[in-house]
Amino acid sequence: MTDFTLDIDLRSDHVATIAFGRGANNFFDVRLISAIADALDGLAADGSARAVVLTGMGQHFCAGADLARGPGDVEDTVGGSEGPHLYDAAVRLFEQPLPLVAAVQGAAIGGGLGLALACDFRIASPDARFSAPFARLGVHNGFGTSVTLPLAVGHQKAIELLYTGRRVKATEAAAIGLVDILANEGTSLAGAHALAREIAASAPLAVQSMRVTMRGHLANAVRAATEREKTEQAIHFATGDAAEGIRADRERRAPVFLGR
Repeated sequence: MTDFTLDIDLRSDHVATIAFGRGANNFFDVRLISAIADALDGLAADGSARAVVLTGMGQHFCAGADLARGPGDVEDTVGGSEGPHLYDAAVRLFEQPLPLVAAVQGAAIGGGLGLALACDFRIASPDARFSAPFARLGVHNGFGTSVTLPLAVGHQKAIELLYTGRRVKATEAAAIGLVDILANEGTSLAGAHALAREIAASAPLAVQSMRVTMRGHLANAVRAATEREKTEQAIHFATGDAAEGIRADRERRAPVFLGR
């Protein structure tokens, strides 16, 4: 039994939409990311889809993992004890062959930012906001952002965003390359569909071949990065700083880190 919703719509213009929902903030877990990967694999195997729009249902794109219950419940979110780890499922998003366009509204935070960065393009509404707040939670960054964030915004800007964990509004995100197109209010999904239709109108074999040339290295790079990310996160989640960072986030206050 699942606690999330996943809607898949394949249109006659060869554009598929995957819309996911899990609570008000669209928090993910390993099961949801695995389901998205399964859906993408199924669309690729069917052969009718030539481009895919990925979007969250409701007010937010994805606020990452729900850590509100504290570090002790992280295993429920990331998996890995018997089944696949969250980041193993995330790598599958890079391995599938279809071009992905993210329609981002509201929050794309932490792993939610990583999910948006797994897509080839990001179309954002004016209310979109992005953050990699891992350091403010006392943990190493994850979801392959060690690779994908520098690719989008450059190395220096990436480490600034990772070290500070600060929030980036949609206008700045567009200026630094984190967002490809800044849509008008309420039109991010329509804008994502418009770009996906343009891609789908091109020769699909040529597009998929170009995608391998331009992005084919990412799966291996993200796989290597997430091996370190999940190892470091496992260490950090056991620290007092992580307990404080998560508690402070839940209590909506500034954390007080002690370096242990």
